[in-house]
Amino acid sequence: MALIELSLAGSLRKRVTCMRIMKRTSIFIFFLFAALLSGEAAAEKRIGILMFSDMARYIEASKGFVDALREGGFTEDRTTIITEEAGANKVKAAELVHEFAAQNMDLIFTVGTHATIAVAQKIKNLPIVFAQVYDPVAAGIANDWDNSGNNTTGVTSKLPMSKVIDSLKQFTPVKRLGVLYTPGEKNSEAQLRDLQDSQSDSGIKIIPAPVSKTEEIAQILPLIMKSTDALYITGSNLVNAELASIVDTTTKAGAVTVTHLEDLVEQGVLLGVVSGAYLSGRRAGEMAIKILLGAQPSSIPIELAKEYQVVINLKTARSGGFQVSPGFMKTVGRTIQ
Repeated sequence: MALIELSLAGSLRKRVTCMRIMKRTSIFIFFLFAALLSGEAAAEKRIGILMFSDMARYIEASKGFVDALREGGFTEDRTTIITEEAGANKVKAAELVHEFAAQNMDLIFTVGTHATIAVAQKIKNLPIVFAQVYDPVAAGIANDWDNSGNNTTGVTSKLPMSKVIDSLKQFTPVKRLGVLYTPGEKNSEAQLRDLQDSQSDSGIKIIPAPVSKTEEIAQILPLIMKSTDALYITGSNLVNAELASIVDTTTKAGAVTVTHLEDLVEQGVLLGVVSGAYLSGRRAGEMAIKILLGAQPSSIPIELAKEYQVVINLKTARSGGFQVSPGFMKTVGRTIQ
C-alpha cells in the first residue's frame, strides 16, 4: 500500500513539474511573439512630414526632427518618412493632407502654422506633432498649452517679446516700434499682440503696419519708417516672401529692423533674438518617439522655446551705417558676416 502511495505521489510530482514547464514555455512563447509583433510594427512605421513652404527655418526644423527619430532608433530600415512641401499654397497643403490621410500614417509632423492647421482640421485619428508654430492656442490648433485636448502637441517658436525689446533698446534708443504683419495670418497677428502687451512695461509705443498684398509693402514702408524708430519683421509668409526688397529699402534708409526668426536675420534683417529651428525640430522628434511608443499627444505639454540668443547681421550693419557698440557685441551669440 505504501509503495502504491509513493508511486502515485511521484507521478503527481512529475505531472506538476511538467505543467510548470509547459506554463513557463507558454509565457516565453507569448512574450517572444509579442516582441516579434513589436519589431514588425516598428518596421512598418510610416511618418509624414508636411512643410508649408521651403523657408530655411522649416527645412532646419525637419532636419532636427528626422535626426532625433534616427538617434531614437527609428532608422531607415524601420521607418518610412514621407516629406512634402506645400509651396506656401493653402490649396496645395489641403491636397497633401488628403494624400497623407489615405496613406495609413502612424504620425504626422507639421512645420508652420498653416500646415499644422490644415492637418489638424482634417485628421483627427492620428497623432500630430508640430514645430515653428508661434501660438497654437491662439491659432485654434490646441485647447491649452498643458493639454491640447486633442491629437496634437509640439514645440513653438514663441519666446518672451520682452527679450527682443530689451535687446533692441540696448542697440538703439527706441520709443516707437513699427510692426510689419499680415492680418489673417495667425502667427503674425499673435506676434503683434505680444508686442502690444509689452508696451506698458517697455515704454515703447507699438505701431501696427498691416500688409495684405505684395504691392502694399512698397506703399507702407516709407510711411512707417518716418513715424517709428525701428521696424519689427513678423513671420508673415507674405512679408517673408518680399524680405529682400524690405531689407534693401530699410537698410538704404538707415532703419533698424528686428525679428525673432533666425533665418530672417541670415537674409538681411539687422537684429534678432531667436530660438534655433533645428533644436525645436529635435525636441518635436523626441515627443514623436514617446507617442510612437504609446504616449497620447494630449499627455505631452506643448513647449515654449527654451533657448535663445542675440544674432546680428554685420553685413547689414555696415551697409546701413549702423554703429554697433562693444557693449552690445558682448550680448551677441552669433554674428552673420
